[in-house]
Amino acid sequence: MPKAIRIEQTGGPEVMKLVDVEVGPPGPGEVQLRNHAIGLNYIDVYFRTGLYPMPLPAGIGLEGAGVITAVGAGVQNFKVGDRVAYCDRPPGSYAELRNMPAAPLVKVPKGIALDTAAAMMLKGMTVQYLFRRTYKLQRGQTILFHAAAGGVGLIAMQWAKALGVTVIGTVGSEAKAKLARQFGADHTILYNQENIVERVREITRGEMVPVVYDSVGKDTFQASLDCLQPFGLMVSFGNASGPVPPLPLTALKGSLYITRPSLMAHTARRENLEDMSADLFRMVSSGKVKIEIDQRYALADAVKAHQDLESRRTTGSTVLIP
Repeated sequence: MPKAIRIEQTGGPEVMKLVDVEVGPPGPGEVQLRNHAIGLNYIDVYFRTGLYPMPLPAGIGLEGAGVITAVGAGVQNFKVGDRVAYCDRPPGSYAELRNMPAAPLVKVPKGIALDTAAAMMLKGMTVQYLFRRTYKLQRGQTILFHAAAGGVGLIAMQWAKALGVTVIGTVGSEAKAKLARQFGADHTILYNQENIVERVREITRGEMVPVVYDSVGKDTFQASLDCLQPFGLMVSFGNASGPVPPLPLTALKGSLYITRPSLMAHTARRENLEDMSADLFRMVSSGKVKIEIDQRYALADAVKAHQDLESRRTTGSTVLIP
């Protein structure tokens, strides 16, 4: 029988269990997919801990890539043997074999390996909507991007460089600072050793930045606001350090703007999903964005993978191999 990770209660990494599962034929509008590789993302932690509620027991994981092994009734755009990738609900990508809706799938172009696709879909599509839809970056601008050496961060460093944008990236160690610079960061700030606001003011000669991309949350939120120019945009797209406390509107001094975007809102329409994924595939195929898989774990070692992710021992992208 195929195996999958299931959780029966929310909590720490130990709640994830590798179990045998029965996978019947796909239903209407579904395909059966054998995963070749599975993407590890911080949003998986949010589901596992209950920050993002879901009915239990349940599978976990939103990202993967593999080959279609069966097609349900009504599926017209995919066939058995197609190489596909996805990064959307329903959770359940931590599995050898699964049935899932065909709607969030995209075909993987020739020349892009399936493990690369699994490592880049959620992170790369996130960078795409952050830079091209949430705030359309322009050549010559300077931005602040937190967690610059993470999976999203390393893709963002390269994409920003391709757009002609100067990036100030925050990181947690000198080793991560070096990595972020290798991938295109122009300036790095050690957030646990340096004053972020003072360093941004120094780097920008007092101009500050028009946009801040913050996936850290509680620990960096106030500094992010303080780094913005008047009329600047604060993009809060994650909370690795914990949820941001309630915020009075008076905190948006200087006529600041704030948004909490999500990838799923952008990809809810099929045409958007196809446009965004095509943009990502073009960037990777061109060589302007390289996807680094820095960690690989067996699916059976998902607990260890989550422990390393939460303790910030990972860099770049991570995949689980069924």
